[in-house]
Amino acid sequence: MQQVKAIQINENKKLCFRCGNNQESLFFKSPCSHCGSKECWYCRNCIIMGKMTACANLFFLPSVTSISHQRDTYLAWKGELSPGQRVASDKVHQAVKDRENLLLWAVAGSGKTEMMFEGMNEVLINGGRLCVASPRVDVCLELFPRLQEVFPDVDMVCLYGDSTDVYNGERFVVATTHQLVRFYEAFDVVFIDEVDAFPYAKDPFLEYAVKKAQLQTGCSIFITATPDIKWQKECDNGKRNFVKVPARYHRKSLPVPQKIWVGNWKKGLQKQKIPSKILQWMRQKLSEDCPVLLFFPEIKVMLEVANILVHLNFEPLLTVHSADPERKEKVQQMRDGTIRLLLTTTILERGVTFTNVQVGVFGSEGRIFTESALVQISGRAGRKFDYPSGDVLFFHNGVSKNMALAISQIKMMNQLGKRQGLLDEN
Repeated sequence: MQQVKAIQINENKKLCFRCGNNQESLFFKSPCSHCGSKECWYCRNCIIMGKMTACANLFFLPSVTSISHQRDTYLAWKGELSPGQRVASDKVHQAVKDRENLLLWAVAGSGKTEMMFEGMNEVLINGGRLCVASPRVDVCLELFPRLQEVFPDVDMVCLYGDSTDVYNGERFVVATTHQLVRFYEAFDVVFIDEVDAFPYAKDPFLEYAVKKAQLQTGCSIFITATPDIKWQKECDNGKRNFVKVPARYHRKSLPVPQKIWVGNWKKGLQKQKIPSKILQWMRQKLSEDCPVLLFFPEIKVMLEVANILVHLNFEPLLTVHSADPERKEKVQQMRDGTIRLLLTTTILERGVTFTNVQVGVFGSEGRIFTESALVQISGRAGRKFDYPSGDVLFFHNGVSKNMALAISQIKMMNQLGKRQGLLDEN
């Protein structure tokens, strides 16, 4: 066991080793029960995780040198990669071997997880340690059983806020990005799924946590369907190592969203009315036994609509949001087909797959529906080989810039996929 000062002070400059905070305004002094001092520095930035004082030490296990294992492979996956997936898989594999950072920019539903398998296997064959991290709990919960299935002989643990799992030195860790604050130089490679998602994309603390958890000789593989504008420009300018996959493995085009004007739906809700176009679409899809996933800009709006739908005999239906304690169970019910109508906030914009789902966005002009959010939401439809298409409808009271940009990006990816011969004509 090794230790390091929790708050490092050098020439009056301070750094909280736990969270990476170096802003002078976020350090304060107070009487300390630990060292007895009347004035002991502490970090306000991460105080929600417990008070971190200048007199305290952080303890960690020293990084373990990777030792080659006498085994050809740990990967038990028998599937085949499409040509587009193969290019990306080879690039990820090479980046892992060369210990180079890489952005895997692949459309939603393209099989990004499968493209990571060879790179993960490379780490394990060489006795290394790896972490698959995501800002979203839902993504971790979906990835974990899939990874257990394809790496059956590897001890694996899944760490998130409410997880009952305990880390005991496993070489393969699946975790939310917040959990990486617990590690220091622990992983040869960190695969960061949905790297553009909140909160990772907006919190430098989480970026610091990832870097701290990674060996100095290690690398990161960033995975997303919607990199931010800065990263896109770096790719265009040759400043970022990346590989782009513009098509899904089933070789069918991405569903292009349709814009459906529904008028002033807010006034309608005040009168306990839902736009008839939305009701008509839902009834049609449910009558065809298609599951319907309807996104909302606010929890309040979602609950109001749910109450009206119950009175209109749209049952059974469920609602889900980030603070819902039964979120995991409700999502599983939708997967299992025990319910056909799920109302959600943007919490399910990524990381979940439902067979033959039809997607609607209620009030798609809302500010919460950014370009990337709408692209990700659109990516819920048409993911399965047996159901490669599906509705994506933007129900709005005025077309927003983000709606137009999202549709443009999806069309651009379809065009690129055709040019590269990754899509079938029909």
